[in-house]
Amino acid sequence: MARLNDKYKAEAVPALQKKFEYPNVMMIPKIEKVVINVGCGDCRDNPKGLEAVVNDVTAISGQKAVITRAKKSVANFKLREGMPIGVKVTLRHDRMWEFLDRLFNVALPRVRDFRGINPNSFDGRGNYAFGLTEQLIFPEIEYDKIDKIRGMDIVICTTAKTDEEARELLSLIGAPFARS
Repeated sequence: MARLNDKYKAEAVPALQKKFEYPNVMMIPKIEKVVINVGCGDCRDNPKGLEAVVNDVTAISGQKAVITRAKKSVANFKLREGMPIGVKVTLRHDRMWEFLDRLFNVALPRVRDFRGINPNSFDGRGNYAFGLTEQLIFPEIEYDKIDKIRGMDIVICTTAKTDEEARELLSLIGAPFARS
């Protein structure tokens, strides 16, 4: 079982129940899923670039990435409906816990001048989203084999009702929030 999942069950659940006084164990917030999204508008002309992005995201997440396609045509962007514009992957259960463990303990500390992630990037419903500027911070990516440095968006979806509950949940499992 994932190390972070054990930490969640052993430390975070009792601490959350004590702090927020939940009458029922099922009310304690948990992490539902993690979504990794890479937008690559330049890939519409370059199918090899799209393949490289799929391989990178697959290596980072440990799960096959899905190509996202344009829903509408936009003339200003030279975009037609159905053209590939990005790559995403949704992680749940053990893969999610393993990815979060690697993200918090290995990848994020490798970012230059890293002082922590923004503690205010919650959406009002307990979900946390942030962006990374390069995929090179993950040890699975080999520097010599990438064609272009690309960023990614990572969204952590929780069952928390408020941002305060979600912030407490993520900080208890080891999210490196910046000190304000």
